[in-house]
Amino acid sequence: MITKKKIVVATHNINKQKEINALLKDLNVNVLGMEHFPIINSIEETGSTLLENSLIKSRTVSQLTGLATIADDTGLEVDALHGSPGVYSARYAGSNATYEANVEKLLFELIEVPEALRTARFRTVISYVDNKKEFVDEGVIEGMITFKPSGNKGFGYDPIFKPLGFEKTFSEISQDKKNIISHRALALKKIKKTLKKQLNNRGSIE
Repeated sequence: MITKKKIVVATHNINKQKEINALLKDLNVNVLGMEHFPIINSIEETGSTLLENSLIKSRTVSQLTGLATIADDTGLEVDALHGSPGVYSARYAGSNATYEANVEKLLFELIEVPEALRTARFRTVISYVDNKKEFVDEGVIEGMITFKPSGNKGFGYDPIFKPLGFEKTFSEISQDKKNIISHRALALKKIKKTLKKQLNNRGSIE
């Protein structure tokens, strides 16, 4: 019997983990969540960019587990706020902010901004690290910030982000649809191509 290679998803965010697991399910690998490694606490994201934070997480977890690891860092960039909240998206309203608090703060900051100027984008940087190599990819989706939350699916800023070409927010569309068009999906699709090459070439996924 051939043993499947193992890849750890380096996030304690259960929503992110579900999305990533769904997007990796067609790879011939055994995807492990952080619940398999309870001794690893939250990793401090001290980087000044999404790339730095993604690599901090993937490198740390790979070193602690000895396994290949995937990590992402995602930011919402609002043009009217000069790219904020960006790398601070998850803690925009404070270090322990809830999704709702972050959304409320963002909407307050944009309260006088007209619809035409509420352009924004989600950007995800995904990194892969194993004992021999590392590589990164990025996914970006353009959209608009709505005037109020709408929908009950998704998480984070999904209720106020309407992707370009859609009349619904991320929180109003199905998870399957989001997993086709989202920033995280786009980044994962790119990195999966490299992972498949590694697997086909008996590469270094351990």
